[in-house]
Amino acid sequence: MARHKKRTNEEEPAPDLDISSLIDICFLLLIYFIVTSTIKPREQDLAMALPSSQPSNEQPDIEPMFIKIESSGSIFSGTGASQTALDNDPNERTLPLLLSQLELYNAAALSAGSKPLVQIYVDPESTQQRVIDVLNALAKTGITSLTFTDLIE
Repeated sequence: MARHKKRTNEEEPAPDLDISSLIDICFLLLIYFIVTSTIKPREQDLAMALPSSQPSNEQPDIEPMFIKIESSGSIFSGTGASQTALDNDPNERTLPLLLSQLELYNAAALSAGSKPLVQIYVDPESTQQRVIDVLNALAKTGITSLTFTDLIE
């Protein structure tokens, strides 16, 4: 009988995938997106001088401007009989009527040689976004002294 030699099949090595170029491309894309992205200022980065918790006895040099934000998103300026409606559309984020009123008030305060002061009354049912819109309008006009109030005379 003849001897049969069993031949062992040599296994072929598994194909390798070179990923070094893939890693380089991922890093280049990451660097590209970091460099080309824009950084928006956050609302907490606005230069606002918020009041302290301690009451002050000194009177402001100029009458403060009152802004009222209602639960429906409507914004009013003034108090009592002199209260005027400014922006009623809650979807309008730029508040053009409030901006023009704030610019006039800021110019009048600066021409009188005093610092403008704004008091804001916010209805407890109003949205936070509407308050942020008013704060952004104040920042655009350069008014940095504001206080939140719960009393409107």
